[in-house]
Amino acid sequence: MKNFRTDTNNDIFSSSKTQSILILVVSAIVIISAIPFLINLFRKAADKKLMLTATHPSRGTNSERDLVLKLLRFGIPSHYIFHDLYVTKPDGTFSQIDLVIITDVGIIVFEVKDYSGWIFGKGTDFEWTQSLANGSQKYRFQNPIKQNSNHISNMKLHLDEYGNIPYYSVIIFYGNSVLKNLNFIPEQTFIVKHTRVSSVVSTILKHNPI
Repeated sequence: MKNFRTDTNNDIFSSSKTQSILILVVSAIVIISAIPFLINLFRKAADKKLMLTATHPSRGTNSERDLVLKLLRFGIPSHYIFHDLYVTKPDGTFSQIDLVIITDVGIIVFEVKDYSGWIFGKGTDFEWTQSLANGSQKYRFQNPIKQNSNHISNMKLHLDEYGNIPYYSVIIFYGNSVLKNLNFIPEQTFIVKHTRVSSVVSTILKHNPI
């Protein structure tokens, strides 16, 4: 009888120990699994806090706000970033400019586009072409170079006392797009994917000293 009780007690102790180990293992797995989620949560909170130094989460598009964050992370001071800017045109209407930054080498004006597919166009064209489904679907959209050039012209009307300030036009493409055969690009104009924002800003700052 004593042996039976001892064996029973040992079984209970062993079972309890196994349960404790399982609880620890499951807890560790849960904690490890939660780490990426927590990191992402903290990153989003930090991004929102950083973005609020330059713009509001309800202004513009998601891509424009992402561009604001990229520029802030690059080191552009928040008070030199102007997002979703409205400038009065000569006819009394407004020109909506996606984003403008003030730098030591001049004013950089950004036009943000969200497109998928292949993008074709020339700097001299009135419209560019978006090609989808291996070319079976084609759509026209306003030439972003001319569009941003108009934005810059409207800005200059309000800054005519600073006529010597250089302006740089940067067209940023978001989305799953491929830039194909873009020709006759004017000087001081840059067309890039959103992954190359830092690169193009660095190029402008380094190679265009005042």
